[in-house]
Amino acid sequence: MTVIIPEEDKEPVIALFNYGGGLRGLIPAHIMTRIEKKTGLRMSEMVDIFCGPSTGAILNAALTLPHPDHPHRCKYRARHLVRFYEREGHNIFPQDRFRELRGLLHDFNNRLTKISQLESIFKHGHYNPDHLGKALRALYGNAKLADSLKSVVIPFYSIDGNSTPGGYSRDISTRAMQHYAREGGHAVWLRNMKLHNEKQKNNKTPHISMYDAVMASCAAPTYFPCHHFPIGWPDDRGTKEYAGIDGNIFDNPAVSYFGALKKQLDPHQKLIMVGLGTGYTNRSIKREKWNKYGSLGVVDPVNDLPLINIFFHSSESALSHSFVHEMGDNLHMFNRTIDSRNPDHPNLQIDDGSDNNFKKLRNFAEGIMEEHADELDHVCDILVNNRDKKTTQAKQKKKGKRSIFSFLRLSE
Repeated sequence: MTVIIPEEDKEPVIALFNYGGGLRGLIPAHIMTRIEKKTGLRMSEMVDIFCGPSTGAILNAALTLPHPDHPHRCKYRARHLVRFYEREGHNIFPQDRFRELRGLLHDFNNRLTKISQLESIFKHGHYNPDHLGKALRALYGNAKLADSLKSVVIPFYSIDGNSTPGGYSRDISTRAMQHYAREGGHAVWLRNMKLHNEKQKNNKTPHISMYDAVMASCAAPTYFPCHHFPIGWPDDRGTKEYAGIDGNIFDNPAVSYFGALKKQLDPHQKLIMVGLGTGYTNRSIKREKWNKYGSLGVVDPVNDLPLINIFFHSSESALSHSFVHEMGDNLHMFNRTIDSRNPDHPNLQIDDGSDNNFKKLRNFAEGIMEEHADELDHVCDILVNNRDKKTTQAKQKKKGKRSIFSFLRLSE
């Protein structure tokens, strides 16, 4: 007989979703800094699951790392991540007026000339990933995904169809879907779950460095080359090589909920999701303008990468109605539209590391918090209550263990 638990009696599990968006990751970093100031607590003390792609993965991985001197406490606060972006942004995305030109010339060369010398000269239009890699190695050190103190989910898209999808094959029953899942690229969620529930017993964290997981999730098309790395799966798949690109290709709060989080919950648990955005950039395109773009124009940075923008927003818009309906009052989103015509708004591009843009990103984050002041206060209350409840449960569990131990000693 199935016991139906009323929604109000279910145990809350709080998931924080940080959106992708390059240096616009400063926006959720500033919002989390405000939350930590309001509550007096670290995000890691209040949140159960950290999830999100790309720059969101940078934030999430850092906020879940243990402190080297205090292994039961997380190393970083949100304000440390604000400093990280402001310090490393210039190095990760060095100013380069000719990067866009190189990218277009590389595309032109691929289509017409196939001259290897030009390909070498123009370097595919990518930024050098060594700068990002150096910054992430300094941030994470030698930490593994399994080292995170709280649950963390890091998405990337595997472009190499030779590797079996992580976590898919065992969930797929029909032969048609088995064939589908083994062909071509596929989405991968790298998870280290710390929920301590019944579903947790079936979770086995893959062997991978935090650095490799985040580098793959940050390999944004047109900005960085794909990231090649190994994953050691703790089952019969063994160790496999992957070529990963930006998890932002497919991941958003709705996809994360339906694809990665919902099945991690026990029946007595309910998910509360807090989403921190990096600015809405989706916009409509008139048909006449789209038809004038041509095959290169739809991926041209001069046109704000319209096709890439569509890829990033299409799945979220397709699932938004079902997602919002299912989550109801358990969904709390903080975001607003970046208006390219507003001189006070930050740059739409994710690679603007200028001091002026950093100032605009901070002001933009403050604008989000002002617009949603009451909601932010409400979320802070939810986060503190969650922390207090978990702390009380941990103390009761510890007290129960001591009582059993004392009883056994007396019995002897």
